[in-house]
Amino acid sequence: MPKTSAQKLLAKQANVLTHATQCAVVFAANDQLFNSATALDQRLEGVLAAAIDSGDLKPKAGMMRWFPTPASAALPCKRVLLVHLGNFEDKSKRHISSGNLRAAFHSVAKALSKSPAKTATIYLNELFSENDVSITHGATNLEIDDQVWAGQEFATTLVKELYHYCETKSKKPDPVALTTLVWATEASAGTNALRQALNLGSAIGAGINLARELGDLPPNICTPTYLAKLAVQLGATSPKLNARSLSQKQMEKMGMGALISVAKGSSEEAKLIIMEYKGNKAANSKPHVLVGKGITFDTGGISLKPGANMDEMKYDMCGAASVFGTIKALIEMDANLHVVGLVAAAENMPNGNASKPGDVVTSMSGQTIEILNTDAEGRLVLCDTLTYAERYKPKTVVDIATLTGACVVALGNHASALYSNHQPLADALLSAGNNSGDRAWQMPLWDDYQKQLHSNFADMANIGGMPGGSITAACFLSRFAKKYHWAHLDIAGVAWKSGAAKGATGRPVSLLVTYLLNT
Repeated sequence: MPKTSAQKLLAKQANVLTHATQCAVVFAANDQLFNSATALDQRLEGVLAAAIDSGDLKPKAGMMRWFPTPASAALPCKRVLLVHLGNFEDKSKRHISSGNLRAAFHSVAKALSKSPAKTATIYLNELFSENDVSITHGATNLEIDDQVWAGQEFATTLVKELYHYCETKSKKPDPVALTTLVWATEASAGTNALRQALNLGSAIGAGINLARELGDLPPNICTPTYLAKLAVQLGATSPKLNARSLSQKQMEKMGMGALISVAKGSSEEAKLIIMEYKGNKAANSKPHVLVGKGITFDTGGISLKPGANMDEMKYDMCGAASVFGTIKALIEMDANLHVVGLVAAAENMPNGNASKPGDVVTSMSGQTIEILNTDAEGRLVLCDTLTYAERYKPKTVVDIATLTGACVVALGNHASALYSNHQPLADALLSAGNNSGDRAWQMPLWDDYQKQLHSNFADMANIGGMPGGSITAACFLSRFAKKYHWAHLDIAGVAWKSGAAKGATGRPVSLLVTYLLNT
């Protein structure tokens, strides 16, 4: 389990000309410097403005330049990082898009993580102190203080940038020099709210990094048993988290025939992992339940996948990883919430005991399922877990799964697919996605698609054919979620990256935490 960031994130009243720091981070937009940058530039004989005027600093969000500060300037910082926020969307109203700020924050976080500076101070306060400057969030109007939003977003970005996978590498990366980051404010008013935002953003970043590491771990380490033990370890970090798991024999006694059918071909036992987080004041409330697909490796079973890129099927547990990451974030921020995380963990392997196309299994709900394709296993482990969730009499249930390649075809790698049987729940998740930048897109869950799951030999088939594959998968799950408000997030397109940047993204932890905090 990755360690929580050791960096201190502070909010305090500070002036760029008197506050001692090894690195002052200042900003520009359009062709102008913000106030703190202007104040520094007067001592630096105009080198900051000259960088903009000459075109050396391009007017694009995230572009930046380092400037050493000579002793003759008599400044309390050793170096200046000038960062461009791009152009105002509307020069008369001076709107800056949230996307531009995210790009700038990513550049700053990356630069600071590689800098020798042990302390750094962010001077972005003047952006929020003038009434005619505001942040736009696309088509969504968010009722949130701009500086609080920005502070939280930057903290999350910084902590994420500090993640480097090294668990199975013999050489560990050099430690990051940065120990303290200060977000400067012009006045003491609002400092407490900003401090809370930095702590919240840091907690979300820690949750994202846990989800990333679980996804990146090799499948011979990150097994169902490993995840079950990790839940207990996580529980040991907080008295508010009770963690346990059900064995395969216990699940068999409970009638979880669908979930068990997936694990039959593996020497690794399936686990149903239960993590119940109870905030102090919310302990007796109805919980929000998160259900994560935890296929720690997916060969496809008897319906074997092609060998090319099969190594990436270790990421088929990223739904489960996001549940772990969300619970981690709630612990870090000491959230006053009641949340239950359920993880259906199994390996999908082919051997003489494995499920076969044409097998019929009985789910915990009593509904029978004809397995036409053993590679459609995620919905089999999820359906029994959705039935298990009924015992909590939940306020809402959200399942998260790398469920279908069809989702990637439909939405690419930008948004999670969202399905729901309750529109207010869908709206809350969509809003949380826009707020956090971890977006989702609502897809239809019409009865027209249900007929594709017809079977002559069982109550339903586990696949519905090629047309609308992500939709029919959601329709399958909806048959096990009729007793509560439910949503399904298909994260197959966003959970990890391939190619040179191969690695888990930690999505949709940010969306889930934002959603839970807003409910």
